[in-house]
Amino acid sequence: MPKLVLFCHSLRSDWNHGNAHFLRGVLSECYFRGFELLALEPRDGWSAANLAHDHGSAALDAWREAYPPVPLEVYTARLDLNRVLDGADLVLVHEWTEPELVARIAAHRKSGGSYLLLFLDTHHRMFSAPEAIGGLDLDGFDGVLAFGEVLREAYVGRGWARRAFTWHEAADLRVFGPRPNTARQRDLVWIGNWGDEERSAELREFLIEPVMSLGLSARVHGVRYPRSAYQELAAVGIEFAGYLPNFRVPEAFAAASTTVHIPRRPYVEMLPGIPTIRVFEALACAVPLVSARWQDSEGLFTPGEDFLIARNGAEMRNHLDALRHDPNWAQTLARHGRTTIEARHSCAHRVDQLISICRALGRDLCPLQTVAAQ
Repeated sequence: MPKLVLFCHSLRSDWNHGNAHFLRGVLSECYFRGFELLALEPRDGWSAANLAHDHGSAALDAWREAYPPVPLEVYTARLDLNRVLDGADLVLVHEWTEPELVARIAAHRKSGGSYLLLFLDTHHRMFSAPEAIGGLDLDGFDGVLAFGEVLREAYVGRGWARRAFTWHEAADLRVFGPRPNTARQRDLVWIGNWGDEERSAELREFLIEPVMSLGLSARVHGVRYPRSAYQELAAVGIEFAGYLPNFRVPEAFAAASTTVHIPRRPYVEMLPGIPTIRVFEALACAVPLVSARWQDSEGLFTPGEDFLIARNGAEMRNHLDALRHDPNWAQTLARHGRTTIEARHSCAHRVDQLISICRALGRDLCPLQTVAAQ
């Protein structure tokens, strides 16, 4: 069976680390297809450290409740690459991996490694902090997996990759789906982090003000909220419920009538066509979604049928009000979004695509057996 090795910032923690969502889903899909797997993450990564600080060390094992037993090695000292890469057919290195380790892996590949080596970029640093990505040693890599066409074009245009492929994020349908037996408890839920002032104004325009003007019952989950944000939410009656493990998000969606997507400014301004994984997961859970403006330049979805687009706060308010008063339309919208995810945007689709990419690069990864889903 093929062996896949993944270097990443964290699988254990999704604290302000949405990349863990997709990586968990991809590895789960590979596990059920019969791949031999090994994932590696640093013990002192900032996401895991913050999760343990806020919720205790046991929170670092909670993800195991929802995912198959993917082997994970948490390293503290200098890794023996000969050991961890022994027998590997495909090695994926996520862009949050330490630069020194990225360089060592590239050198190992150039010194005779027989595996395919791919760099996975799922962030906006190519544009917002180009020195961070441009300073990485990618010379030994066979290619780049970029989570949007605009990012792929940047790698090619800047000469930073031999070959680059568009590989969007997607929803893990083993985890994300409708929960029809969950009782509705509120009008709206928003799941996301406040962040580094990348969408503070947008949160006020597309979430706080519409909720206030419509008198909606609403809950917010996330981390890195400043004291001023707590005060703003409380002033309009929005419940702040803090960190929520991502694999428990489907229950939160099921308990609400609607959700919203409010992309960070860098994705709107620098990376058109990249919705981030929250859109895939919300649609997979069949919750009616209204999104703040972003340009679906790659035609991933059908706005107006999979979800609604609000160009400003007034349109967000009008859409949320219309969905509240027309539950049949809301249900139709939710069903259409779920159907689109099932047809094109699951982790199974992305693994199929990954296998095709590897085949184009000269390595056939078709597994010899499939493990029954549990």
